[in-house]
Amino acid sequence: MTIWIPELSENGPRYRALAQAIERAIDNGELAPGDKLPPQRRLADALGVTVGTVTRAYALVEQSGRVSAQVGSGTYVHRQEPGSAFADVMGTSHDGLVDLGMSLPPPHPERQATLGRLMSEISTDPAALEQAIHYPLDDTMATHRQRYADWLGHQGLAVDPEELLITQGGMNGIALALSALLSPNDRLAAEALSYPGVISAARQQSLKMVAIPFDDEGIDVAALAARRERTPFRALYLMPEHHNPTTVQLSEKRREALVALARERDFWLIEDGVMHLPNDARGTPLYQLAPERTILLFSVAKILGGGLRSGIMRAPKGVLEPLRISLRNQCWAPPVLMAEIAGRWLTSNDADRLLSWQFEELEARQAMVREALGDFDITMRRGGFYAWLVLPGEHRAARLVETLEKEGVRVAPAEAFCVGSTAAPQAIRICLSAAPDRGALAQALSVIVDALSQNAPPRWQTV
Repeated sequence: MTIWIPELSENGPRYRALAQAIERAIDNGELAPGDKLPPQRRLADALGVTVGTVTRAYALVEQSGRVSAQVGSGTYVHRQEPGSAFADVMGTSHDGLVDLGMSLPPPHPERQATLGRLMSEISTDPAALEQAIHYPLDDTMATHRQRYADWLGHQGLAVDPEELLITQGGMNGIALALSALLSPNDRLAAEALSYPGVISAARQQSLKMVAIPFDDEGIDVAALAARRERTPFRALYLMPEHHNPTTVQLSEKRREALVALARERDFWLIEDGVMHLPNDARGTPLYQLAPERTILLFSVAKILGGGLRSGIMRAPKGVLEPLRISLRNQCWAPPVLMAEIAGRWLTSNDADRLLSWQFEELEARQAMVREALGDFDITMRRGGFYAWLVLPGEHRAARLVETLEKEGVRVAPAEAFCVGSTAAPQAIRICLSAAPDRGALAQALSVIVDALSQNAPPRWQTV
């Protein structure tokens, strides 16, 4: 039976070098949540060190919260329960709360009005009702795939309807892609901060996540190549247009380098395009640069409304059948009624008019954020729903989030987006789109400014 044996740095004490090796292995997915560390005596013999050295190293890593010792069983990489990745962006609503934690489209009465009109239309269309009431088959949804293809093409995102699969939204698309491309204990790479939904889905499917550094040009392709060499992974998930939570956009140069690396090292690209930006604010889609190894995810959640659980996956034809099988195993098929509503809405003038208003509203709200928080380190992207605020001085994100919640404002801390054991920066995500109106947003921004302007408590206090 083989055991995990790390390579230790020659610098410094051996116990500290071992502790650092364990932390690196957790960061890069070599040791996944729930994995058991080797028995101390066996690892000591393998490394040629004393048992005491291993004991000190394990204790040091346990102090950091990355592993936990269970009496009579061993030491395990800390396991987070499936679904807990959403805990810091979702919460119970209450009177007076301005919830800027979730990424929601700005409210507009036209959403409800258009939905009502479309439902009335469908109720008098015998063919649509006939399709909606029966078990859907893929060939019966050709009309819906064509509608999505027509609208995406109008948006500069040309797709072949024969390469599309109707889904129940972005999260469903993520789950399908992971189940079709990866097996339990396979590795999925992602930026060190990433969408909580993919973190949660990876845990649910027993995948090991590999955290990749990124900067203001997007994912670090050189670091990705080095990590791939040390810790092979099957797929990379990323949001090239509007990174969640930092709003970073992948540069064109990095897109080309990433595609070249994916072809050279043979891994899949899962391109999350759910956050829909204006046409002239987007770069070249990865699925257009590398169509043979890219799966594109798209949904209407950020355009029409999150309650319409409808979207598409664009995938190479060779992988469509495994994706269909995964979809059938999960839910048989997406609801035709939802796809019918979404398709009719997209191909009417109502969707484009709503989207045009939404971009104007977001521009106005972003101007409010810049005016209120312009003295702080804050980034946004045109057409995006949120702002990324790096906290000044000694402010701690967890404490600030707690303070703001007490004052009636909910935001998301960086911890909610950490992949694996990534150290969370002291930053928060503010979903400016989620405020019910500009007045509520102004109220929330005032509370945030007041909290930031107060002297932060010292990080360490004498007890």
